[in-house]
Amino acid sequence: MSREQHIARTFVELADTLVEDFDVIDFLHQMTVRCQELLDVTDAAVFLAHPGPHLHSPAPCSPSPALQRVLEAARHQGPAVDAHRTAQRVTAHSPAVAAVRWPQFAHHLQHAGYSLAVALPMRLRQNVLGSLLLLRTGDRPLNADDLALAQALADAATIGLLQARAIRQQHTVNEQLHTALQSRIVIEQAKGVLAARSNITLNQAFDALRSHARNRRILLSKVARDVIDAGFTPALPRPQTETSGSE
Repeated sequence: MSREQHIARTFVELADTLVEDFDVIDFLHQMTVRCQELLDVTDAAVFLAHPGPHLHSPAPCSPSPALQRVLEAARHQGPAVDAHRTAQRVTAHSPAVAAVRWPQFAHHLQHAGYSLAVALPMRLRQNVLGSLLLLRTGDRPLNADDLALAQALADAATIGLLQARAIRQQHTVNEQLHTALQSRIVIEQAKGVLAARSNITLNQAFDALRSHARNRRILLSKVARDVIDAGFTPALPRPQTETSGSE
């Protein structure tokens, strides 16, 4: 699959929220995966301003302890908070520069080995739902094309979330966002249980949970609870083969 085809498929995915079984957790996870695939970044995380005064990152991931500390600090200070507050792109070009503005965030950023942090607002006109945080190692800054694509992905995800809210009534998606925050811990626990039970990686465990949920049109949190409470073991998805873009 060519990069152009990959980008086109991603925008179709981000627009596909007007369905009865729309799953916020799966939607946000898929966005972070696509950012890592399409952009010159090491890690990506979505932060949403719901509920309470601080940002939250409801999309499941399996970060290292160092990255987990970066994401926790980013909820309270740093580019992600400022991008949400100002609705503008905010960049920490290096941990040394970031230390002057966000000392706690910069400390964890440097300890985790990241050289760059960029946050882009998830916005549509006056609606700012949160921000997209991109982290990378190495000396090169993100180029203009990657920054433009990242903002377009953040905008598309925002539109998708707002469309889902409008089509169902505002409180429905808000309730899902709140449930996503509560369900994340259940999903992470299920990943660990399934990985240990089946002797697979955490990523393979999540792929199995996600595949089972999608194939049967049920929520990830429901599958996770079945794994933990009922001893359910979903089948591992078969590896997919990509078609060459030259065909």
